Amino acid sequence: MKLSASDIKRPFHSPFSPLSLPFLINNIRIQHNMIELIPAIDIIDGNLVRLQQGNYGAKTEYSHDPLEVAKQLQDIGIRRLHVVDLDGAKGGHIVNQRTLERLATHTDLVIDFGGGVKSDEDVRIAFESGAQMITGGSIAVQRPQLFLAWLEQYGADHIILGADIKDGKIAITGWLEESDAQWQTFLASYVSRGVRRVISTDISRDGMMTGPAVDLYRDMMADFPDLHVTASGGVSCMSDVIQLDEAGVPDVIIGKAIYEGRITFHEMEEHIKKSL
Repeated sequence: MKLSASDIKRPFHSPFSPLSLPFLINNIRIQHNMIELIPAIDIIDGNLVRLQQGNYGAKTEYSHDPLEVAKQLQDIGIRRLHVVDLDGAKGGHIVNQRTLERLATHTDLVIDFGGGVKSDEDVRIAFESGAQMITGGSIAVQRPQLFLAWLEQYGADHIILGADIKDGKIAITGWLEESDAQWQTFLASYVSRGVRRVISTDISRDGMMTGPAVDLYRDMMADFPDLHVTASGGVSCMSDVIQLDEAGVPDVIIGKAIYEGRITFHEMEEHIKKSL
């Protein structure tokens, strides 16, 4: 039995239900062919940080107040955030749920949340704290039946598959370990079981601002044409965003390029205006 939209706690007002969001976004994209920008907010100890290639020892802290950043992003027209609990990813359970709750309560942003989602209790906490989508990566490798149970209970619009790729294989545990699963086999298995959304990061590019893995996403979309592919990692400037848009990628997660000023709020706002 799938969870209805009313069953997921929504601590903030929004003019649309989460179940209607993919339909809305897809229709806008069909008309305007503009890739959606999804800023990343990665959290350690309640602070906004970025890592390089998943290395916890290569951490840069950008803000003590992720909520203030989220409000600024909302003000320029951003509609969705990708929030990652890096403490949770490392520790094996959700840690920064209070930060998630603050972001959800004090903005109207649609939040997809990942990091440390390892149990039914973690999923409950994430949804009750205001997440509208959950991304599961490591759990989908280590405990596939549990991930599939979430997919069945909450529905494919709320459960996103995380496919973080290193040397062609799926990485797990906050990218600290590499599995034996090739990404093609991994995705094929889950698409056949009802997954419709994936966030895929080429770890070698994450936090490096060396350009996105355009060929990877092009191959992914060609192999799985019904899969909604969200690109992540490597974006350094708006030209990279345009490359992904031209390749047909529907949306992209951007982190360090925003916080290093390589992609400005003005550039993002202009891009959003063109899509309206």
